[in-house]
Amino acid sequence: MTDDKEIFRSGLSRRGFFGTAAVAGVTAAWASATPASADDRAKLPSSAGDPLTTPVVNGLHLQFGADASSEVVVSWHALQPVKNARAMLGEADGSYGRTEEAVETSYVDAKSGQKVYAYHAKLTGLAPSHDYVYAAIHEGAQAEFGSFRTGPHGRGKITFTSFGDQGTPTLGKKATSANGGQQWVNDNLGSPAAGDMPAGVERVQPLFHLFNGDLCYANLSENRVRTWTDFWDNNSRSARHRPWMPAAGNHENELGNGPIGYAAYQTYFSVPLQPGQTDTTRGLWYSFTAGSVRIISLANDDVCYQDGGNSYVRGYSQGAQKAWLEKELSAARSDQNIDWVVVCMHQVVISTAGSFNGADLGIRQEWVPLFDKYGVDLVVCGHEHHYERSHPIRGQQKNATLTPIPADTRKDVIDTTKGTVHMVLGGGGTSVTSNQLFTNPPACRVITAVGEPDPTTHKRPPVYAQEDAPWSAQRDAANSYGFASFSVDPGTEPGGTTKIEVTYYNVTGPQGQLASFETFTLQRPRTDSPQKAGAQDKNKGDAG
Repeated sequence: MTDDKEIFRSGLSRRGFFGTAAVAGVTAAWASATPASADDRAKLPSSAGDPLTTPVVNGLHLQFGADASSEVVVSWHALQPVKNARAMLGEADGSYGRTEEAVETSYVDAKSGQKVYAYHAKLTGLAPSHDYVYAAIHEGAQAEFGSFRTGPHGRGKITFTSFGDQGTPTLGKKATSANGGQQWVNDNLGSPAAGDMPAGVERVQPLFHLFNGDLCYANLSENRVRTWTDFWDNNSRSARHRPWMPAAGNHENELGNGPIGYAAYQTYFSVPLQPGQTDTTRGLWYSFTAGSVRIISLANDDVCYQDGGNSYVRGYSQGAQKAWLEKELSAARSDQNIDWVVVCMHQVVISTAGSFNGADLGIRQEWVPLFDKYGVDLVVCGHEHHYERSHPIRGQQKNATLTPIPADTRKDVIDTTKGTVHMVLGGGGTSVTSNQLFTNPPACRVITAVGEPDPTTHKRPPVYAQEDAPWSAQRDAANSYGFASFSVDPGTEPGGTTKIEVTYYNVTGPQGQLASFETFTLQRPRTDSPQKAGAQDKNKGDAG
């Protein structure tokens, strides 16, 4: 402890941390993949403490636990096992608090044979609405520092952000040009804009960021491990200061990496584990609470018809995810401390891009009725590479596509007790954009089934049906890249009104310059009305 205290204090002083870092506001089962074996650790070279042969702390990032007011996980990775991986926690004034051991997890990338090790140190018992400084370190490496702020305990003002479909800004593949020369290209659908997004998020300085799937498109690249490394090198400048909470997209499905392809995703992230998950599905769906908001992250490939990953895995949970989702929604809606229910997922229920992926009937069949039944307020997605939002929707037409029914058409102030607002936030940086493909008048292509696998591509071709889109409320045809910011005002009176001010920002430059595209308000009554509390107490008494 004494050594760690000295490392922590001297590291802060040596790096001038407080002058440069963005200080926020001033069990072993946590692992998401198979723990590395004792044999791996036994192979450590005798020079493991030598900085010339020991990897640095790569890809430092954070995740919240189930309760954002008291639990944070510090994560990083390496390409060889390391000794004594740990996180040191301190206060914003630079004082050292304690050290927590990191859990080691790993996967072997099936394409390259490279083994990747990740380290996750779970910090619990934290104070709510509190600023912390921390350092991640292992033997032979210099400490890497970051900071974070915990969420409030109970109702409090918070801000979070969201986008999906990023890629990386790096050029990772040599290709032969038309004139026979060699040039570097990006082989994972990234672009320079992918590098602008973390800087844009940092301008807002949210409590956390929701990442709606298709993180880096590693499944498309020649070197999947390098692509993940590039992804973390790009995003760690934000993710080391605020949790980036993910949802698994179709491009997180990497052939051979685990039984259904998500082993890389499950190794790099350590999210709250859920009952009913297996070794195969661990960490693919989860929830956490921040203030009066319950966030539920889902993995759509389980229910989607579209064949969009490296392998077709529809139905992999055998209904376990849907059963868990209904229990989560029921619990959230019966909790008087929860006002807002937000779902984060990748594929979409709505889209008016005319010749892109389209909406997926599988989600409309399996999950939208649950969103309606339990009054989900907001769904944030990616998959379509543009910005679009729906009117609040509730119920479905009795047709082949189960067209969502708009419950109201007011655009500036939206009562989410009437219906769920869906937001497509797929402008996170990918080079293949869809905002230029909007149909006029708005219409939607819905994937209703898939055909037999193509003998050349081995992919199942989508079967589409067309529908009108009376649910379409707003879309950005002029700009390709941006993200949404959500500022939660819990209100002051029990049973009064709580609001979320939503701003969609275009990201316009390499330093994350922002331009507001639109701002609107979501509102609903708080769930802690005295009448409801009295009724619940009476019911409890009657039951007794």
